[in-house]
Amino acid sequence: MTKPKLTYFDAPVSRGEECRLALHIAGVDFEDVRVQRAEWAALKPQTPFGSLPLFELPGKPVLAQSNAILVLIGRRHGLHPKDDFEAARHEAMMQHVEELRAAITPTLRMTDESEKKTAREALAASYLPNWAANVERQIAEGPFFAGSALHVVDLKLYVVVRWLAGGTLDHVPATTFAPYAKLMKLHDSVRDDSRVRAWYERR
Repeated sequence: MTKPKLTYFDAPVSRGEECRLALHIAGVDFEDVRVQRAEWAALKPQTPFGSLPLFELPGKPVLAQSNAILVLIGRRHGLHPKDDFEAARHEAMMQHVEELRAAITPTLRMTDESEKKTAREALAASYLPNWAANVERQIAEGPFFAGSALHVVDLKLYVVVRWLAGGTLDHVPATTFAPYAKLMKLHDSVRDDSRVRAWYERR
């Protein structure tokens, strides 16, 4: 192993994608391993927590959990605050994103369409607006979470907003986050960053 390796499913709106973006923006030459669903059952028992993404550095054990991976990349490449308190504030927001995913994930496993519709409409009516309002209150001048500089927290927020605003989740309107101007400005500012555009143009 001669360079870092990131392993995740081939999903563009995911925990793995935010880590890929962080590595790309940091200018890290990394091995981008995309796991197929058919391969996951065999791989899962070999992972630290039975989950992806996985990040490997030469000479180091495997690191799991997207927030830990993002913070490591951010600290090493100037994409995470050096100030302890500000770093903790960013990490709290990153956990807030994970809580949103935890709220939605059960609906991804629902096979009864009526049950799924009811659950997602409830999320769109209450949980998601409340979640976005909590983010909105913590973005100051913008355009990014901490002002003019892009950090890994912005990539995490961008990826999850991109997913929900893309209209691909049945029964969750693509406009759910539209009333939250600061959050959408953050999303648009990450989307329009030349390094982010370059990542998607090469795919």
